[in-house]
Amino acid sequence: MIIEYLKVLILGIVEGITEWLPISSTGHMILVDNFLRLNVSREFWEMFLVVIQLGAILAVVVVYFHKLNPFSPKKTAVERKSTWHIWYKVIIGCLPAALIGLPLNDWLDEHFYNYVVVAIALIVYGVVFIWIETRVKYAPSTNSIEEMSYLTAFKIGCFQVLSLIPGTSRSGSTIIGGMLVGTSRTAAAEFSFFMSIPIMFGASLLKLVKFGFEFSASELGILFFGMFVAFVVSILAIKFLIAYIQKNDFKVFGYYRIILGIIVIIYDLLT
Repeated sequence: MIIEYLKVLILGIVEGITEWLPISSTGHMILVDNFLRLNVSREFWEMFLVVIQLGAILAVVVVYFHKLNPFSPKKTAVERKSTWHIWYKVIIGCLPAALIGLPLNDWLDEHFYNYVVVAIALIVYGVVFIWIETRVKYAPSTNSIEEMSYLTAFKIGCFQVLSLIPGTSRSGSTIIGGMLVGTSRTAAAEFSFFMSIPIMFGASLLKLVKFGFEFSASELGILFFGMFVAFVVSILAIKFLIAYIQKNDFKVFGYYRIILGIIVIIYDLLT
């Protein structure tokens, strides 16, 4: 049992890092799964991969609790109103993925959850990151979520639909989208974090309902431990990313994605 918890520890660390950095948590989990396969049913594993993200989501809530809390007594009436508008923009941004993703969830899992698709998505979006940072004259017109229009929020939400394809990276697609529509790297990253809250809660609920709420004691232990590790690591990853992009661009993530995509292809050919 100790070995299983060591595996979950590694999985939680991988989830906590890759969920927020634009490098695709799915691509990493596919690789890790083949080397650190848990001694659980396939149904539980598929549910675990999604629900472990709840720990990562709680990290966003904790890190940005004041900014996201419209009921804070420390805020003025104007600040509380502004906070509500952040949530309205988040809802607008989540609509495209919800409307398209919910009906196609099972079909996408069946047809796109494979090495080839993940590797192609990793490489393609890696090239896009490098292209944007190298070729596109980047002059953001929106430097904060408060300044962001509802139309801009919707446009970024449309880019989030691309993340329904495994290997794309939800944070990667939304950050790219935010940059292309004139949002600063920091604002795009934070908006990506905030949109993940309802999206991942919804996805986790769907997986829990599909799996059923009947867990053994060992399954509950594995699930909660994985969520806890993902929570702690996510706090560090979120703070790192925000600090990093204030002084650096996304090229390094683009190169990393391309290298990982090539590794996934080689691994698929050799197995």
